Amino acid sequence: MRAAVIEQPGTVRVTTVDDPTPGPDDVVVAVDACGICGTDLHIMDGDFAPTPYPIVPGHEFSGEVLAVGRDVTSVTTGSAVAVDPSLFCGSCHYCALGRGNLCERWNAIGVTRNGACAEYALAPAANCYPMPDGVPLSHGALIEPLSCAVRGFDLLPRRIGEHYLIYGAGTMGLLMTQLAKNSGATSVSVVDLNPDRRAVASKLGADQVASSPDEWDRPHGWEVVVDCTGVIAAIEDALTRVRRGGTFQQFGVAPSEATASFSPFRVYNDEITIVGSMAVLASYGRAVEMIRSIDAETMITHAFGLDDYTGALDAFRAGTGRKLQVRPSTSVGS
Repeated sequence: MRAAVIEQPGTVRVTTVDDPTPGPDDVVVAVDACGICGTDLHIMDGDFAPTPYPIVPGHEFSGEVLAVGRDVTSVTTGSAVAVDPSLFCGSCHYCALGRGNLCERWNAIGVTRNGACAEYALAPAANCYPMPDGVPLSHGALIEPLSCAVRGFDLLPRRIGEHYLIYGAGTMGLLMTQLAKNSGATSVSVVDLNPDRRAVASKLGADQVASSPDEWDRPHGWEVVVDCTGVIAAIEDALTRVRRGGTFQQFGVAPSEATASFSPFRVYNDEITIVGSMAVLASYGRAVEMIRSIDAETMITHAFGLDDYTGALDAFRAGTGRKLQVRPSTSVGS
């Protein structure tokens, strides 16, 4: 089969590799669409420690089941599926606590094992979710980032009638905006430096958008503030915008060596809750059921053929569009 292979940090080529063969509990998926994510850039740049090389990237994907292992009964050949890439060991300290996303032997398709920027991808059948009727397969590749956003909301107070402030109107910020609107927020304010992204946030339900919260008169701040940028300056600013008794969530991925300054006294004195959210935990199935509530057509803006994988990475790095996808079965251009 044809696949994009990151041979070592900074080196990628599209080449022919062996077709995957399913084990007893596995399936082979003919990949329809695979989303590009910031993690893919970290893998390309050598900044994601768990990744071995060479590797076929791609962890946000959907497609059609092409072959099944001998013990698989949950899906059949021809089934349209979205795939949860998370692979938890099930037996370590954190898995035993029900915190598989913190698994000591954590793996993921497209991150530590060959993924879906290829014609075919191997996955456990248990990780394959039938697509809802009438939902295009390309929308299925948006389910993985949506499941990350759902996990983020699991960790928020989610009280009806609160005011949300979201930093960043990229894929994750736009998903969090839509979830907040669907979860009973009185208002959702979105900050982004890019005017085009601010316009999309407004289209998807943001009540107000700006390049800085200073443009609004809100002296008491917001009950819930979520950083979806991973940018230290944005994080430091966001922490000052939380209302007394409110919650700040670090959702965006900052560099592992980065540090941010904040006032410990204010966290104590104002009873500020600070919470992180990492990847997917018991949220993928719910995201499958929720995909119709998300404006996927607005979210997905560009499609690339497999041979233009490097072009997809370059476009993502440049901040082009919103969700970019690789479509291995076509020769689609950007």
